[in-house]
Amino acid sequence: MFGYNGRILRVNLGEEKITTEDPGEDYYKRYLGGRGFIAAILLREMQGGIDPLGPENKLIFALGPITGMPLPGSGRNSVGAKSPLTGGFGEAEAGGFFGAELKKAGFDAVIVEGTAKAPLYLWIKDGNAELRDARSLWGLETRETQQAIRKELQDPLIRTTAIGPGG
Repeated sequence: MFGYNGRILRVNLGEEKITTEDPGEDYYKRYLGGRGFIAAILLREMQGGIDPLGPENKLIFALGPITGMPLPGSGRNSVGAKSPLTGGFGEAEAGGFFGAELKKAGFDAVIVEGTAKAPLYLWIKDGNAELRDARSLWGLETRETQQAIRKELQDPLIRTTAIGPGG
């Protein structure tokens, strides 16, 4: 559908529940991906005055229509939430393999909400997603995290997006 899969993944860490949404063609035409998806989700779903570091905030990874296409610069994806620094809209772009791999897995965005009771990681592959125990990854640097997940899942080509111990 015009560069999109037509599916958004929603992950509620507190409930350990994963759902998918099919927002429809009009949604994609109106918000155009990336920043547009993030802004629409934050404005529609969050109450004013929430704590940016609290469980009511949402972390959103969103792709544009050319993400993953064989074009220069098409590996970009947007990441956004309510900013703890400004209290307003916070968004950044990231490069690398994550955006293209998320598109290949069948999703245009991932909305992460709630607070997990224990460390978890999200495994996405071929249109499916599941939460997995991440206690063994706690405190690792990003490269070590990717290596550990690749070893656990026995796949040297797995791509990750991760934060290090500072996060």
